[in-house]
Amino acid sequence: MEILALDLEGVLVPEIWINFAELTGIPELRATTRDIPDYDVLMKQRLRILAEKKLGLPDIQQVIDRMGPLPGAVDFMDWARDNFQVVILSDTFYEFAKPLMRQLGNPTLLCHKLVVDGQGFITDYTLRQKDPKRQSVKAFKSLNYRVIAAGDSYNDTTMLAEADAGILFHAPENVIREFPQFPAVHTYADLRNEIARSSTRAITP
Repeated sequence: MEILALDLEGVLVPEIWINFAELTGIPELRATTRDIPDYDVLMKQRLRILAEKKLGLPDIQQVIDRMGPLPGAVDFMDWARDNFQVVILSDTFYEFAKPLMRQLGNPTLLCHKLVVDGQGFITDYTLRQKDPKRQSVKAFKSLNYRVIAAGDSYNDTTMLAEADAGILFHAPENVIREFPQFPAVHTYADLRNEIARSSTRAITP
């Protein structure tokens, strides 16, 4: 029995914060876990900028409502669900992800929650748990599932290391260079091939 664990942003959908940064013209909000490995440092930077610019959750949700999956992601997810039980392990927030999950066919999503005040301003965030992606993979393995995982950023590497097979997908060169133990692919066709190769079953890519 195998589970396919996938990161969300950069793997199936565009980076939400980068899209928001481009729309608002705030380049500092372009930073992601591809750039800053420490998630707490990254989020505190984001929340500080939002507070300074007086931007709240509704402003971000307006951007998300106009977003869609990456080209090819829906077909990839159809293939993935045909062959695996699929779980999305993400450091995004439920308040961000709902419209995107709908477009992907509502796969199971494990992520975090935002703390939002009565005026819609984001005051804090609540992690589901520390190192949640690795802990989720570890939990699946304790249930006797074999896990194949794919992600693109620093915050995915512990998940990939914990999985029975870990794959970097569309990762930046700095991540690929620092984690040469993981095969790195850049198209959904190559990702399907690598996942099929990593499976213990005969799967058509």
